[in-house]
Amino acid sequence: MSSTQAILSKLIAFDTTSCNSNMALMKYVQGYLSEHGVTSDLVHDPELPKANLFATIGPHTDGGIMLSGHTDTVPVTGQHWTKEPFALTADADGRLYGRGTTDMKGFLACVLAAVPDMAAADLQTPIHLAFSYDEEIGCVGVRHLIERMKTHPHKPAGCIIGEPTSMEVVTAHKGKIALEVTVKGKECHSGMAPAGVNAVNYAARLVNWLEHLAIEKERHGPFQECFSPPFTTVHTGVINGGTALNIVPNSCSLRFEIRNIADEDPQQLLRRFDNYVAQLRDEMQAKDPNCDIQTRVMSSYPGLQTPENTDLVSLIRRLAHSTDAHVKINFGTEGGLFSNVLNITTLVCGPGSMEQGHKPDEFVHASQLQQCDEFLQRLIKELSP
Repeated sequence: MSSTQAILSKLIAFDTTSCNSNMALMKYVQGYLSEHGVTSDLVHDPELPKANLFATIGPHTDGGIMLSGHTDTVPVTGQHWTKEPFALTADADGRLYGRGTTDMKGFLACVLAAVPDMAAADLQTPIHLAFSYDEEIGCVGVRHLIERMKTHPHKPAGCIIGEPTSMEVVTAHKGKIALEVTVKGKECHSGMAPAGVNAVNYAARLVNWLEHLAIEKERHGPFQECFSPPFTTVHTGVINGGTALNIVPNSCSLRFEIRNIADEDPQQLLRRFDNYVAQLRDEMQAKDPNCDIQTRVMSSYPGLQTPENTDLVSLIRRLAHSTDAHVKINFGTEGGLFSNVLNITTLVCGPGSMEQGHKPDEFVHASQLQQCDEFLQRLIKELSP
C-alpha cells in the first residue's frame, strides 16, 4: 500500500457525512501536519462542531498555490453497498472503494502524502492547504474560511480545487442557486372545493412556470459551449403537500434549482419568478387574505470561469499532463467563491471521476491517485529552485 493509500484508508474511516462533525478528521490532519513541522489553523463554525483548516508550507509571502478540498461526504443511507463504505477496500483491478474515495478524500490523501516532500523542499513560493466542510450542502463551511482569508497577510496567487476531473484541468463550471417555496392555502372539504384555496394547485402552477422557463432556456439560450449542457438549467426536485384526498390542502412546498451559465444572471430569472409569485399571491389573497407564498434561498454559489490564457492554467496543464482543454464538469465547486470573493485564479483538477461519486460502492482507481501524486511532485519541483 502506498503512503497515499494508507492515508486515504485513515480518511475514509472518518464518517464525515455532512450531517456529522468533521473534527476527528481535522484533529488527525493537524497531528499529521505537526509531525512534519507544519503549523495549521482551524477556522471553526460559529455554531456547529465543524471546522476548516488552513496551513502554509514554505515562505510566508504573497503568491504561491493553494490546494483546496472539502472533507465532508454525501450520505450512504438508502444506498445498496456491497463494500463497507467507511473502510478502504481494494479489488484486483486497482479500484479503491469507500465513501469519499473519489469525492474527494482521494485528493486530500495525495496532498497529505506529499507534505513531507513539501516540507523538505526549498520552496521559493508557498504551498497553502485549505480543507473545508459542508461543501456538499451548498459550499457552506468554506465561507468562514474565506472571511478569515480576507484579512490574511499573504494571499495565494492561484488555487487548485481537487474535485475529480480524471486529472484534466477544468477552468469553468456553472453557478447554482437552490430555493424552497412554501404555499399557504385554505383548507375545506373537497366537496366544497371552490370555497377553499388549493395550495397544491398553486404549487403546481409554479412548477409549470419553472418547466416553461427550463424549456425557454434550452431552446433560446443564451448558450455557452464551454458548458454541458450549454445553457442554464431549471429543475424542480421536491414537492410535498396535502393530507387526504377529501381535504383541499392548506399547504404545499417545493424545491427547485437554477444552474446558470456565466453569461446569465440567475437573479434576473428569479425576479421573473418573483413577479409570477406575486400574481398568484394576489389571486389567492383575493379569496382569503391569510393565504401566502414565501420563497427561501437554501444555498447558492457562483460559477467559475477562469480564462484559458492565464499563466496558472498553462502551468498546471503542463504539470498535470492535461491534454484536453474541452473537459467539462456538470457539478459545482468552491472555486467560484475563491475566484469571485478573493480574486484568486482558480481551476479544478483532481483524481477520479464524478461518474463514481455519490453512488454506492464509490471508488477511485489507484492509477488516478498515482497520477495525482506525480503531479504534486512536479509542482513541488516547479516551486523549488
